[in-house]
Amino acid sequence: MIIDQNENLTIITQENASVIELVKKIETLYPKFKNNNLIINLNTIKPISLEEIIEFLRLSNQHRAAKHSFVIVNEGINTDKTPEEIVIVPTLQEAKDIIEMEEMERDLGF
Repeated sequence: MIIDQNENLTIITQENASVIELVKKIETLYPKFKNNNLIINLNTIKPISLEEIIEFLRLSNQHRAAKHSFVIVNEGINTDKTPEEIVIVPTLQEAKDIIEMEEMERDLGF
């Protein structure tokens, strides 16, 4: 797991652990970046299953409830089959764009 943290954004890139191990590591280290927007880069996992994506559901809901963005990056997942609560985009740039839009919405009170 590679953690790249700057300002209010943390990008976690999955190296070679399983998704379940990755979620456990993120939960353990969560206090370290709970006040940042999170991008979970899973582009090293292809293909990734719906069950693996759902492992992030609780963490995503918790983070979004705290008014922070939580975005998963994976170009191989069919987003039509994933829960609406989980934001998944194919590229890191799109993840950053989503976070920027969500920050504007929060600033405007939406």
